[in-house]
Amino acid sequence: MGLAKTEEFSVKDNKIAKYAKALAHPARVAILKLLIQKQACVCGDIVDELPLSQSTVSQHLKELKEAGLIKGDIEGAKVCYCIDEKEWNNAKKYLNEIFDLPIKAADCC
Repeated sequence: MGLAKTEEFSVKDNKIAKYAKALAHPARVAILKLLIQKQACVCGDIVDELPLSQSTVSQHLKELKEAGLIKGDIEGAKVCYCIDEKEWNNAKKYLNEIFDLPIKAADCC
């Protein structure tokens, strides 16, 4: 198996890929929508809202946290998650830059 060679791409392109990977699962999209709607949630509350086990939700939260899209604050034995607004705004900006690129007409497909 070959190496990803991520170091050969720009920092911005690597960040976009990181955000896209985090958004690439419907459970993570649902979690983000839930956090946006409720502004903050404890993992157990998220489990109550989704048809997933606690361990599966925790794994998805870990992926979102590693991508920087969410942050978690420890409150006793619980972790309260919310959107990381700074990183969220960066993700929106970077992703919109791609979607705003003009598409040139081609004679393919």
